[in-house]
Amino acid sequence: MWRELRPIGRHPDSGGYRRYAWTGADLECRDWFEEQARARGLAYEVDRNGNQWAWLGDPAAGDAVVTGSHLDSVPDGGAFDGPLGVVSSFAALDELRARGTDLARPLAVVNFGDEEGARFGLACVGSRLTAGALTTEQAHRLTDADGTSLPRAMEAAGYDPEALGADPERLARIGAFVELHVEQGRALDLTGDPVGIASAIWPHGRWRFDFRGEANHAGTTRLADRHDPMLPYAETVLAARREAGRTGAVATFGKIAVEPNGVNAIPSLVRGWLDSRAADQTALDTVVGGIEKAARAHADAHGVGLDVVRESFTPVVEFDHGLRDELARILGKDTGITVPVLGTGAGHDAGILSGRIPTAMLFVRNPTGVSHSPAEFAAEDDCVAGVLALADVLEGLARR
Repeated sequence: MWRELRPIGRHPDSGGYRRYAWTGADLECRDWFEEQARARGLAYEVDRNGNQWAWLGDPAAGDAVVTGSHLDSVPDGGAFDGPLGVVSSFAALDELRARGTDLARPLAVVNFGDEEGARFGLACVGSRLTAGALTTEQAHRLTDADGTSLPRAMEAAGYDPEALGADPERLARIGAFVELHVEQGRALDLTGDPVGIASAIWPHGRWRFDFRGEANHAGTTRLADRHDPMLPYAETVLAARREAGRTGAVATFGKIAVEPNGVNAIPSLVRGWLDSRAADQTALDTVVGGIEKAARAHADAHGVGLDVVRESFTPVVEFDHGLRDELARILGKDTGITVPVLGTGAGHDAGILSGRIPTAMLFVRNPTGVSHSPAEFAAEDDCVAGVLALADVLEGLARR
Protein backbone atom coordinates (compact mmCIF):
# COMPACT_ATOMS: atom_id res chain seq x y z
CA MET A 1 0.00 0.00 0.00
CA TRP A 2 2.77 2.43 0.92
CA ARG A 3 4.59 1.83 -2.38
CA GLU A 4 1.39 2.49 -4.33
CA LEU A 5 0.66 5.77 -2.55
CA ARG A 6 4.21 7.06 -2.42
CA PRO A 7 4.52 8.58 -5.93
CA ILE A 8 1.08 10.23 -6.03
CA GLY A 9 1.38 14.01 -5.92
CA ARG A 10 5.09 13.99 -5.10
CA HIS A 11 6.93 17.00 -6.49
CA PRO A 12 10.14 15.99 -8.31
CA ASP A 13 12.15 18.99 -7.11
CA SER A 14 11.15 19.33 -3.46
CA GLY A 15 10.41 15.67 -2.78
CA GLY A 16 7.33 16.85 -0.89
CA TYR A 17 3.68 16.19 -1.60
CA ARG A 18 1.13 18.49 -3.23
CA ARG A 19 -2.10 16.58 -2.76
CA TYR A 20 -4.57 19.44 -2.63
CA ALA A 21 -8.31 18.90 -2.28
CA TRP A 22 -10.15 18.00 -5.49
CA THR A 23 -7.04 18.22 -7.68
CA GLY A 24 -5.64 15.42 -9.80
CA ALA A 25 -3.33 14.11 -7.08
CA ASP A 26 -6.16 14.06 -4.55
CA LEU A 27 -8.40 12.20 -7.00
CA GLU A 28 -5.67 9.59 -7.54
CA CYS A 29 -5.50 9.08 -3.77
CA ARG A 30 -9.27 8.75 -3.65
CA ASP A 31 -9.16 6.15 -6.42
CA TRP A 32 -6.54 4.27 -4.41
CA PHE A 33 -8.81 4.28 -1.34
CA GLU A 34 -11.73 2.88 -3.34
CA GLU A 35 -9.49 0.17 -4.80
CA GLN A 36 -8.32 -0.86 -1.31
CA ALA A 37 -11.92 -1.04 -0.09
CA ARG A 38 -13.19 -3.10 -3.00
CA ALA A 39 -10.16 -5.42 -2.97
CA ARG A 40 -11.11 -6.37 0.61
CA GLY A 41 -14.78 -6.84 -0.17
CA LEU A 42 -15.73 -3.84 1.96
CA ALA A 43 -18.85 -1.80 1.26
CA TYR A 44 -17.63 1.44 -0.30
CA GLU A 45 -19.48 4.75 -0.24
CA VAL A 46 -18.91 8.50 -0.53
CA ASP A 47 -20.96 10.67 1.80
CA ARG A 48 -22.62 14.00 1.05
CA ASN A 49 -19.43 15.91 1.91
CA GLY A 50 -17.06 13.86 -0.22
CA ASN A 51 -15.61 11.77 2.61
CA GLN A 52 -14.89 8.15 1.66
CA TRP A 53 -16.01 5.17 3.75
CA ALA A 54 -15.19 1.46 3.63
CA TRP A 55 -17.45 -0.71 5.80
CA LEU A 56 -17.04 -4.17 7.28
CA GLY A 57 -20.45 -5.12 8.62
CA ASP A 58 -23.78 -3.33 8.37
CA PRO A 59 -23.47 0.46 8.81
CA ALA A 60 -27.14 0.66 9.72
CA ALA A 61 -26.56 -1.58 12.75
CA GLY A 62 -25.12 1.42 14.60
CA ASP A 63 -22.51 1.68 17.37
CA ALA A 64 -19.78 1.28 14.74
CA VAL A 65 -16.07 1.53 15.46
CA VAL A 66 -14.45 3.78 12.86
CA THR A 67 -10.80 4.44 12.13
CA GLY A 68 -8.93 6.34 9.44
CA SER A 69 -7.50 9.77 8.72
CA HIS A 70 -6.86 11.78 5.52
CA LEU A 71 -4.85 11.59 2.29
CA ASP A 72 -4.43 15.24 1.28
CA SER A 73 -1.34 17.27 2.16
CA VAL A 74 0.03 20.69 2.96
CA PRO A 75 2.26 22.29 0.28
CA ASP A 76 5.34 20.09 -0.06
CA GLY A 77 4.23 18.03 2.93
CA GLY A 78 5.59 14.72 4.13
CA ALA A 79 4.49 11.21 3.27
CA PHE A 80 3.17 10.22 6.71
CA ASP A 81 0.83 13.01 7.87
CA GLY A 82 -2.59 11.55 7.14
CA PRO A 83 -1.73 8.62 4.85
CA LEU A 84 -0.09 6.66 7.69
CA GLY A 85 -3.46 6.61 9.46
CA VAL A 86 -5.36 5.40 6.40
CA VAL A 87 -2.81 2.76 5.41
CA SER A 88 -2.55 1.55 9.02
CA SER A 89 -6.34 1.29 9.23
CA PHE A 90 -6.53 -1.05 6.25
CA ALA A 91 -3.53 -3.00 7.58
CA ALA A 92 -5.13 -3.30 11.03
CA LEU A 93 -8.30 -4.62 9.40
CA ASP A 94 -6.20 -7.19 7.56
CA GLU A 95 -4.60 -8.16 10.87
CA LEU A 96 -8.00 -8.68 12.53
CA ARG A 97 -9.12 -10.90 9.69
CA ALA A 98 -5.90 -12.90 9.96
CA ARG A 99 -6.60 -13.37 13.66
CA GLY A 100 -10.11 -14.55 12.90
CA THR A 101 -11.57 -11.94 15.25
CA ASP A 102 -15.33 -12.29 15.68
CA LEU A 103 -16.72 -8.76 15.58
CA ALA A 104 -19.90 -7.69 17.30
CA ARG A 105 -19.86 -4.12 15.97
CA PRO A 106 -19.45 -2.79 12.42
CA LEU A 107 -16.01 -1.47 11.50
CA ALA A 108 -15.22 1.27 9.01
CA VAL A 109 -12.18 2.99 7.52
CA VAL A 110 -12.65 6.64 6.52
CA ASN A 111 -10.72 9.13 4.42
CA PHE A 112 -11.83 12.63 5.41
CA GLY A 113 -11.57 15.16 2.60
CA ASP A 114 -9.56 18.39 2.68
CA GLU A 115 -8.16 17.96 6.18
CA GLU A 116 -5.13 20.19 5.67
CA GLY A 117 -6.96 23.16 4.17
CA ALA A 118 -4.08 23.81 1.77
CA ARG A 119 -6.32 24.82 -1.11
CA PHE A 120 -9.29 26.64 0.42
CA GLY A 121 -7.66 27.98 3.58
CA LEU A 122 -9.77 26.10 6.14
CA ALA A 123 -8.62 22.88 7.78
CA CYS A 124 -10.78 19.77 8.26
CA VAL A 125 -13.48 20.79 5.78
CA GLY A 126 -14.86 17.27 5.36
CA SER A 127 -15.18 16.54 9.07
CA ARG A 128 -16.35 20.09 9.89
CA LEU A 129 -19.21 19.77 7.41
CA THR A 130 -20.15 16.34 8.72
CA ALA A 131 -20.20 17.56 12.32
CA GLY A 132 -22.10 20.73 11.47
CA ALA A 133 -19.15 22.91 12.48
CA LEU A 134 -19.13 24.39 8.96
CA THR A 135 -22.41 25.38 7.34
CA THR A 136 -23.35 24.77 3.73
CA GLU A 137 -23.33 28.53 3.09
CA GLN A 138 -19.87 28.92 4.59
CA ALA A 139 -18.55 26.02 2.53
CA HIS A 140 -19.96 27.48 -0.67
CA ARG A 141 -18.07 30.72 0.01
CA LEU A 142 -14.67 29.02 0.27
CA THR A 143 -12.37 29.83 -2.66
CA ASP A 144 -8.81 28.97 -3.59
CA ALA A 145 -6.04 31.36 -4.62
CA ASP A 146 -7.31 31.33 -8.21
CA GLY A 147 -10.84 32.24 -7.18
CA THR A 148 -12.26 28.77 -7.78
CA SER A 149 -14.99 27.99 -5.26
CA LEU A 150 -15.23 24.72 -3.36
CA PRO A 151 -18.48 23.73 -5.14
CA ARG A 152 -16.94 24.41 -8.55
CA ALA A 153 -13.84 22.39 -7.65
CA MET A 154 -15.99 19.46 -6.54
CA GLU A 155 -18.04 19.62 -9.74
CA ALA A 156 -14.87 19.65 -11.84
CA ALA A 157 -13.73 16.53 -9.97
CA GLY A 158 -17.04 14.78 -10.71
CA TYR A 159 -18.71 15.22 -7.32
CA ASP A 160 -22.03 16.86 -6.49
CA PRO A 161 -21.66 19.81 -4.10
CA GLU A 162 -25.41 20.41 -3.70
CA ALA A 163 -25.69 17.95 -0.81
CA LEU A 164 -22.94 19.56 1.32
CA GLY A 165 -23.91 19.92 4.96
CA ALA A 166 -24.27 18.39 8.40
CA ASP A 167 -24.69 14.62 8.51
CA PRO A 168 -26.17 13.74 11.92
CA GLU A 169 -27.59 10.45 10.67
CA ARG A 170 -24.11 9.20 9.79
CA LEU A 171 -22.61 10.33 13.07
CA ALA A 172 -25.43 8.58 14.94
CA ARG A 173 -24.16 5.26 13.53
CA ILE A 174 -20.71 5.72 15.09
CA GLY A 175 -19.96 4.60 18.63
CA ALA A 176 -16.24 5.45 18.58
CA PHE A 177 -13.68 7.00 16.23
CA VAL A 178 -9.98 6.20 16.68
CA GLU A 179 -7.47 8.04 14.49
CA LEU A 180 -3.87 6.90 14.16
CA HIS A 181 -1.39 9.61 13.18
CA VAL A 182 2.34 10.11 12.99
CA GLU A 183 3.42 12.24 15.94
CA GLN A 184 4.16 15.81 14.93
CA GLY A 185 6.79 16.37 17.57
CA ARG A 186 9.43 14.41 19.51
CA ALA A 187 7.68 13.45 22.74
CA LEU A 188 7.70 9.71 21.94
CA ASP A 189 11.27 9.84 20.71
CA LEU A 190 12.32 11.40 24.00
CA THR A 191 10.52 8.71 26.05
CA GLY A 192 11.62 5.85 23.79
CA ASP A 193 8.07 4.65 23.09
CA PRO A 194 6.90 3.62 19.60
CA VAL A 195 3.22 4.41 20.24
CA GLY A 196 1.35 6.89 22.43
CA ILE A 197 -2.21 7.95 23.21
CA ALA A 198 -3.47 11.50 22.76
CA SER A 199 -4.85 13.39 25.75
CA ALA A 200 -5.92 16.66 24.16
CA ILE A 201 -5.42 19.02 21.23
CA TRP A 202 -4.26 22.50 22.11
CA PRO A 203 -6.55 25.41 21.21
CA HIS A 204 -5.36 26.90 17.95
CA GLY A 205 -6.32 29.28 15.17
CA ARG A 206 -5.33 31.23 12.09
CA TRP A 207 -5.27 35.03 11.88
CA ARG A 208 -4.73 37.16 8.77
CA PHE A 209 -2.76 40.39 9.19
CA ASP A 210 -3.26 42.90 6.36
CA PHE A 211 -0.66 45.68 6.39
CA ARG A 212 -1.79 48.41 3.96
CA GLY A 213 0.81 50.92 2.80
CA GLU A 214 1.56 52.96 -0.30
CA ALA A 215 3.08 51.55 -3.47
CA ASN A 216 5.98 53.57 -4.79
CA HIS A 217 9.26 53.39 -6.69
CA ALA A 218 11.99 51.50 -4.82
CA GLY A 219 14.74 53.59 -6.35
CA THR A 220 13.41 57.12 -6.14
CA THR A 221 11.35 57.30 -2.95
CA ARG A 222 13.22 58.67 0.07
CA LEU A 223 13.19 56.41 3.13
CA ALA A 224 11.55 59.19 5.13
CA ASP A 225 8.69 59.42 2.60
CA ARG A 226 7.83 55.73 2.53
CA HIS A 227 4.81 53.93 3.94
CA ASP A 228 6.25 50.46 3.49
CA PRO A 229 4.05 47.68 4.91
CA MET A 230 6.86 45.16 4.70
CA LEU A 231 8.65 46.79 7.64
CA PRO A 232 5.88 46.45 10.27
CA TYR A 233 5.16 42.96 8.92
CA ALA A 234 8.79 41.94 9.47
CA GLU A 235 8.78 43.43 12.96
CA THR A 236 5.54 41.57 13.71
CA VAL A 237 7.13 38.26 12.71
CA LEU A 238 9.87 38.87 15.26
CA ALA A 239 7.31 39.97 17.84
CA ALA A 240 5.44 36.69 17.34
CA ARG A 241 8.57 34.74 18.22
CA ARG A 242 9.13 36.82 21.35
CA GLU A 243 5.52 36.58 22.54
CA ALA A 244 5.41 32.82 21.99
CA GLY A 245 8.63 32.40 23.96
CA ARG A 246 7.20 34.33 26.91
CA THR A 247 4.02 32.25 27.13
CA GLY A 248 5.23 28.76 26.24
CA ALA A 249 3.03 28.85 23.12
CA VAL A 250 3.94 28.59 19.45
CA ALA A 251 3.32 31.30 16.85
CA THR A 252 4.24 31.13 13.18
CA PHE A 253 3.91 33.39 10.17
CA GLY A 254 4.29 30.77 7.44
CA LYS A 255 2.41 32.31 4.52
CA ILE A 256 2.69 35.75 2.94
CA ALA A 257 1.18 37.58 -0.05
CA VAL A 258 2.63 40.83 -1.36
CA GLU A 259 1.18 43.40 -3.77
CA PRO A 260 2.29 44.44 -6.32
CA ASN A 261 5.11 41.96 -5.65
CA GLY A 262 7.75 43.65 -7.76
CA VAL A 263 11.45 43.68 -7.01
CA ASN A 264 11.70 47.43 -7.67
CA ALA A 265 8.40 48.41 -6.05
CA ILE A 266 7.56 49.34 -2.47
CA PRO A 267 4.56 47.13 -1.60
CA SER A 268 1.08 48.54 -1.20
CA LEU A 269 -0.09 45.47 0.73
CA VAL A 270 1.61 42.78 2.77
CA ARG A 271 -0.73 40.06 3.95
CA GLY A 272 0.62 37.53 6.43
CA TRP A 273 -1.08 34.58 8.05
CA LEU A 274 -0.42 33.76 11.70
CA ASP A 275 -0.83 30.26 13.07
CA SER A 276 -0.76 30.15 16.88
CA ARG A 277 -1.35 27.35 19.39
CA ALA A 278 -1.02 27.01 23.15
CA ALA A 279 -1.68 24.53 25.92
CA ASP A 280 -4.70 26.49 27.19
CA GLN A 281 -7.01 29.29 26.10
CA THR A 282 -5.51 31.90 28.42
CA ALA A 283 -2.03 31.39 27.00
CA LEU A 284 -3.35 31.52 23.44
CA ASP A 285 -5.27 34.75 24.08
CA THR A 286 -2.16 36.25 25.67
CA VAL A 287 0.19 35.42 22.81
CA VAL A 288 -2.17 36.48 20.00
CA GLY A 289 -3.14 39.65 21.87
CA GLY A 290 0.52 40.51 22.37
CA ILE A 291 1.29 39.95 18.69
CA GLU A 292 -1.60 42.14 17.55
CA LYS A 293 -0.63 44.90 19.97
CA ALA A 294 2.93 44.88 18.64
CA ALA A 295 1.71 44.80 15.02
CA ARG A 296 -0.47 47.87 15.54
CA ALA A 297 2.34 49.79 17.20
CA HIS A 298 4.75 49.00 14.35
CA ALA A 299 2.13 49.81 11.71
CA ASP A 300 1.44 53.19 13.31
CA ALA A 301 5.15 53.95 13.48
CA HIS A 302 5.45 53.47 9.70
CA GLY A 303 2.19 55.17 8.71
CA VAL A 304 0.68 51.87 7.62
CA GLY A 305 -2.89 50.63 8.11
CA LEU A 306 -3.62 47.24 9.68
CA ASP A 307 -6.60 44.89 9.65
CA VAL A 308 -6.55 41.67 11.67
CA VAL A 309 -9.07 38.94 10.82
CA ARG A 310 -9.48 35.63 12.64
CA GLU A 311 -10.05 33.15 9.83
CA SER A 312 -10.44 29.98 11.87
CA PHE A 313 -10.35 28.84 15.47
CA THR A 314 -10.60 25.55 17.33
CA PRO A 315 -10.93 25.53 21.14
CA VAL A 316 -9.12 23.00 23.31
CA VAL A 317 -10.20 19.43 22.60
CA GLU A 318 -10.17 16.97 25.47
CA PHE A 319 -10.54 13.51 23.98
CA ASP A 320 -13.19 11.30 25.55
CA HIS A 321 -11.66 10.23 28.86
CA GLY A 322 -13.51 6.92 28.99
CA LEU A 323 -12.38 5.93 25.50
CA ARG A 324 -8.85 7.17 26.16
CA ASP A 325 -8.65 5.08 29.34
CA GLU A 326 -10.06 2.07 27.49
CA LEU A 327 -7.31 2.36 24.87
CA ALA A 328 -4.70 2.44 27.63
CA ARG A 329 -6.28 -0.61 29.27
CA ILE A 330 -6.40 -2.58 26.01
CA LEU A 331 -2.81 -1.78 25.05
CA GLY A 332 -1.46 -2.56 28.53
CA LYS A 333 -3.62 -5.60 29.29
CA ASP A 334 -1.24 -8.41 28.34
CA THR A 335 2.05 -6.55 28.64
CA GLY A 336 1.62 -4.43 31.74
CA ILE A 337 3.23 -1.60 29.79
CA THR A 338 1.98 1.91 30.45
CA VAL A 339 1.45 3.64 27.13
CA PRO A 340 2.38 7.33 27.35
CA VAL A 341 -0.41 9.88 27.13
CA LEU A 342 0.52 13.17 25.50
CA GLY A 343 -1.03 16.39 24.24
CA THR A 344 -0.50 17.88 20.81
CA GLY A 345 -0.58 21.26 19.16
CA ALA A 346 -1.73 19.83 15.83
CA GLY A 347 -5.36 19.78 14.74
CA HIS A 348 -7.03 16.61 13.48
CA ASP A 349 -10.38 15.32 12.22
CA ALA A 350 -10.71 13.45 15.52
CA GLY A 351 -10.68 16.78 17.29
CA ILE A 352 -13.45 18.17 15.10
CA LEU A 353 -15.63 15.11 15.70
CA SER A 354 -14.98 14.97 19.44
CA GLY A 355 -17.88 17.28 20.21
CA ARG A 356 -20.32 14.89 18.57
CA ILE A 357 -18.99 11.36 19.13
CA PRO A 358 -16.39 9.68 21.39
CA THR A 359 -12.97 10.03 19.76
CA ALA A 360 -9.41 9.01 20.56
CA MET A 361 -6.02 9.10 18.88
CA LEU A 362 -2.90 6.97 18.67
CA PHE A 363 0.46 8.51 17.78
CA VAL A 364 3.37 6.73 16.10
CA ARG A 365 6.90 7.86 16.98
CA ASN A 366 8.57 10.40 14.71
CA PRO A 367 12.30 10.36 15.53
CA THR A 368 13.02 13.73 13.92
CA GLY A 369 9.91 15.49 15.21
CA VAL A 370 9.65 17.07 11.75
CA SER A 371 6.24 17.29 10.09
CA HIS A 372 4.64 19.22 7.22
CA SER A 373 7.96 18.70 5.45
CA PRO A 374 9.54 16.09 3.17
CA ALA A 375 11.78 15.21 6.14
CA GLU A 376 8.80 13.79 8.05
CA PHE A 377 9.57 10.19 8.99
CA ALA A 378 8.55 7.12 10.94
CA ALA A 379 10.58 3.91 11.02
CA GLU A 380 9.00 0.76 9.59
CA ASP A 381 9.20 -1.06 12.94
CA ASP A 382 7.31 1.78 14.61
CA CYS A 383 4.72 1.84 11.84
CA VAL A 384 4.17 -1.89 12.35
CA ALA A 385 3.86 -1.31 16.09
CA GLY A 386 1.23 1.30 15.31
CA VAL A 387 -0.72 -1.12 13.12
CA LEU A 388 -0.67 -3.81 15.80
CA ALA A 389 -1.70 -1.32 18.48
CA LEU A 390 -4.57 -0.12 16.31
CA ALA A 391 -5.61 -3.70 15.60
CA ASP A 392 -5.60 -4.47 19.34
CA VAL A 393 -7.73 -1.38 20.01
CA LEU A 394 -10.23 -2.18 17.27
CA GLU A 395 -10.43 -5.78 18.45
CA GLY A 396 -10.91 -4.73 22.05
CA LEU A 397 -13.66 -2.29 21.14
CA ALA A 398 -15.53 -4.31 18.52
CA ARG A 399 -15.19 -8.05 19.20
CA ARG A 400 -17.88 -10.27 20.72
